[in-house]
Amino acid sequence: MSRGEVGQAFVDEAETDARLAALEFDGARAWLDEARCRPMEPLAAEVWVTDPGFTHVLLVRHRVRGWVPPGGKVEPGESPRAAAMRELFEETGVRAELMAEPAAVAVRSYRADWSATLGLSYAAVVGREVPLGGEPGQPVAWFGLDETWESVFPEDRDRIRAHVRRLAEGRTVGAG
Repeated sequence: MSRGEVGQAFVDEAETDARLAALEFDGARAWLDEARCRPMEPLAAEVWVTDPGFTHVLLVRHRVRGWVPPGGKVEPGESPRAAAMRELFEETGVRAELMAEPAAVAVRSYRADWSATLGLSYAAVVGREVPLGGEPGQPVAWFGLDETWESVFPEDRDRIRAHVRRLAEGRTVGAG
């Protein structure tokens, strides 16, 4: 997706959210600075969903990638935040308000023959009693924060855990 396809306003939003993200991985902000000088590669957006007790995360079983947060490609004319909300609903059946501060920004390749992709991770808190739906052949499940799940992105486990624990500490501090 080039800058022309995305539109400058959405590129600007992606840049703003990337700079506001609570966590940065893979030199994402430096990658973004370099990307300004060439066409923007595809953008990805996902949602790190946790429960109100900060003990579980919601994941989707992708046929190739294993258990991953709900997410996908930002479509032309769509903001990263809107894409994250759309993907969350499509893949889990859950509609949720995303937290104001993006959870993380990272750069990764989703396939060996694809160029690197800037990915924005947003966060949401959803009760585990909410009915789950999603796409056929792509199960959705809650995992305990300390459980291990199979994924082609094993580093995501520690990244998501760190963010959820950060949220839990913030809620504890704010509750006093």
